[in-house]
Amino acid sequence: QVQLVESGGGLVQAGGSLRLSCVASGGTFSTFAMGWFRQADGKEREFVAAMRWSGSSTYYADSVKGRFTISRDYAKNTVWLQMNSLKPEDTAVYYCAARNGGPIVNMRSPPLYNTWGQGTQVTVSS
Repeated sequence: QVQLVESGGGLVQAGGSLRLSCVASGGTFSTFAMGWFRQADGKEREFVAAMRWSGSSTYYADSVKGRFTISRDYAKNTVWLQMNSLKPEDTAVYYCAARNGGPIVNMRSPPLYNTWGQGTQVTVSS
């Protein structure tokens, strides 16, 4: 069974950049998609970015489009989230997630991802 471990979170000033990584162990044979979600204090978990494990299709929340970039490395079984021009409202715990098994149409739906990492804290100061 695939397991995910995020890293790269930390404290950064507004306008700065941060790069998150998510390493998948246990094989990616059945992986259809990888995604990034975040949850701020007092708020629901929300979609940030996602992509198919095999292919070039990417998806972004409107709030991060143009600032964040999702990418992957097959050999390293790793997905990254490059975050630029960070804003205080980006502060949250960021989670990577994997959709294992069958394909999905709605890449932005948290319930459709069945494997989650432990989360990494991102704090953006003003």
